Amino acid sequence: MKPPRGAIAALLAGRHDDPFSLLGVFAGPNGTFARTLIPGAETAEAYDLSGTPLGRVNRVDDAGLFEGAIDGDPQPVKYRAQGYGAEWWVTDPYSFGPVLGPTDDYLIAEGSHFRLYDKMGAHLIEHQGASGMHFAVWAPNAQRVSVVGDFNDWNDTRHVMRRRADIGVWEIFLPDIGAGRSYKFAILGPDGTLQPLKADPFAFQSELRPKTASITTSPSAHDWGDAAHRDSWSKLDPRRVPMSIYEVHAGSWDRDENGWYLSWDALADRLIPYVVDLGFTHIEFMPISEHPYDPSWGYQTTGLYAPSARFGDPDGFARFVDGAHRAGIGVLLDWVPAHFPVDVHGLARFDGTALYEHEDPRLGFHPDWNTAIYNFGRREVRSFLINNALFWTERYHVDGLRVDAVASMLYRDYSRKAGEWIPNDEGGRENWEAVHFLRDMNRAVYGKRDGVFTVAEESTSWPGVSTPASDDGPRTNLGFGFKWNMGWMHDTLQYFAREPIHRRHHHGEITFGLVYAFDENFVLPLSHDEVVHGKGSLLAKMAGDDWQQFANLRAYYAFMWGYPGKKLLFMGQEFAQRQEWSEDRALDWHLRCSSSHEGIRNLVRDLNRLYRETPALHARDCEGEGFEWLIGDDAANSVFAWLRKAPGEKPVAVIANLTPVARAPYRVPLPHDGRWREIINSDAHHYWGSGLGNMGGVDAKDGAAWVTLPPLATIMLQYDG
Repeated sequence: MKPPRGAIAALLAGRHDDPFSLLGVFAGPNGTFARTLIPGAETAEAYDLSGTPLGRVNRVDDAGLFEGAIDGDPQPVKYRAQGYGAEWWVTDPYSFGPVLGPTDDYLIAEGSHFRLYDKMGAHLIEHQGASGMHFAVWAPNAQRVSVVGDFNDWNDTRHVMRRRADIGVWEIFLPDIGAGRSYKFAILGPDGTLQPLKADPFAFQSELRPKTASITTSPSAHDWGDAAHRDSWSKLDPRRVPMSIYEVHAGSWDRDENGWYLSWDALADRLIPYVVDLGFTHIEFMPISEHPYDPSWGYQTTGLYAPSARFGDPDGFARFVDGAHRAGIGVLLDWVPAHFPVDVHGLARFDGTALYEHEDPRLGFHPDWNTAIYNFGRREVRSFLINNALFWTERYHVDGLRVDAVASMLYRDYSRKAGEWIPNDEGGRENWEAVHFLRDMNRAVYGKRDGVFTVAEESTSWPGVSTPASDDGPRTNLGFGFKWNMGWMHDTLQYFAREPIHRRHHHGEITFGLVYAFDENFVLPLSHDEVVHGKGSLLAKMAGDDWQQFANLRAYYAFMWGYPGKKLLFMGQEFAQRQEWSEDRALDWHLRCSSSHEGIRNLVRDLNRLYRETPALHARDCEGEGFEWLIGDDAANSVFAWLRKAPGEKPVAVIANLTPVARAPYRVPLPHDGRWREIINSDAHHYWGSGLGNMGGVDAKDGAAWVTLPPLATIMLQYDG
């Protein structure tokens, strides 16, 4: 049983890459033999896990190396160690067999393991009669990997892991380690260089920044009560139901009395009732995964599987989602698979090589954000990301993922000059590896999670973003459920920023969007990106004096809620926040004391109610049969009118007068004679408008009605029959 002297020397120096071949319990010609390393011990006696003595082992090196014959068959053992007046127990991790098996190896190697998060990372399990933590990490090019933490004094020689050579995964089971322990991985690169300590890519919890260690967790103890919500959404076509999204940055929606972040429980107490009252159907959080830098807003993620410690423990987020679901509110997450930061504790050169990223910066470095780009052509990287998408829908029951920066993934020359990018094999600019990943991700999400949908932030004219990614369809089809309509956002904001006298010359900025409005399943986004970095708030973007700015914003919101497509509004814009948004402070809640600001909030509440309760406004949001122009060519008066409709439902006429001149009477063609009831008027006194309107409705005759159009206002008329 004597190993080569050099092997023992390497073991004691922490340089041996396979300590399981030297340490543990072995069957030998003369019975069972044990060898263990217990630094600081002078004597050691072996026991089985039930406490039965198996015999003493002898110290053969002052570093704490013990070995000798013991009773019984090879089995997991623990040692009673004594040294320098102290006594302690040590359960030997090297006496346990592997946790991962051949099936895991096969699926991981194939890239088809869809529950990697149950295998990789740190998991509290029962294994061969002992309770402890199983650690597993992918580092195929490493010479040696150790798990270090507050349980071994961060000593990288103590717990060197077992290498599963075929798949490049390292694992170890550490008995007696429970939840709440800080840890990282110490990785010796292929050139023998010890890398900076790395956080666990699959960690479920992380330390609060500026600390960066991962934290071991117990299985979630949350008892979910959202079955009715999930079952309901699993039976719906999200294109044909009302969807009005309230986008939130969890760190700055509100703060506590000390100016610190609200916990998930405090957010649940305040945010969920607020959203219910306003009538939104979903909350969309900007990224909540762990990230080191507050001003990144979560888009520079270092812990894709860990809800940020800024808001409490992971179960707190589960409680939030469950509470939202019980209140009838869906929860969406911003998800960032396009790039990752190069912080030394993160994924960058994880095992001393370009493992998750590309070696060549023309493929692997993002010039806009100084970040690394995932190597989508590597099946292990695709699997890591696809499993993360599935993880949030499985572990935390989120209803959907909004995928950030899709355009940057689709094109190899995105934000690059000539010579700074490498064409694909066909000589083109398309990043087919990223396309393959996005298609696979969407197929996995839609194939395994009923009721969950995905949304792409994609700003180009890439075809088929929200077309199913079937094998027999074009390879450009990405398979998303929805796409943000960035063109609509840009054109309409540009139009409403113009002085009304000039709008007649820019009529097409409103009408052009209807040319392509049904090419994709669109979400109309007035997101955080439009109210930061000197762009000003939505209110500040509107043309005119203060009254006109409020009137323009009210008209814009009613126009938006009457326009085909799902709705998204960033927090604070529901009461016309005056300052542009900053992650450093809470929203300006004091503005709600003003009638003008509260008028905007009243309008948003009423628009959401109307949108939910009126099928003509939502049931054909994504289909051309739900829209019909009534007036699209009155540039001189800057008036627009269209019909929203759905089979078997009462149609709604949406009419916008986007000048400060009231127009009365104004002839509007309508498809049915009879009474058309005024169901919304953005100029109503209740919204801080002038109060001009149609006294409850109009009567159509001979295919038209004479309508009063308030200044800078949008009205809606529903046919009563």
